[in-house]
Amino acid sequence: MKICKNGHAFDKSSSCPVCPICSSVEMGEKYGEEFPRIGAPAFRAIDSIGITRLTQLIKHSEQELFVLHGLGPKAIKLLRERLTEKGYHLLINKY
Repeated sequence: MKICKNGHAFDKSSSCPVCPICSSVEMGEKYGEEFPRIGAPAFRAIDSIGITRLTQLIKHSEQELFVLHGLGPKAIKLLRERLTEKGYHLLINKY
């Protein structure tokens, strides 16, 4: 069990020092309500490729997003569902 500087207790099997609670709050403030409630690793993954708006995801396929560390099937599903609600879709894989 680890405790961050803000007093949040969290359990991680890796040596990553990032508090998932603080990170989720930070990403929620950065991205607002446009994105679904995905985990902090998924937010960091999309942040790492410069995505700041939901509609920027439509330039990517699920296959491209799956290779990002921290972006798994659950987050992809939630992102796909939110895009569909807005009338958008991820790119179709070319192969």
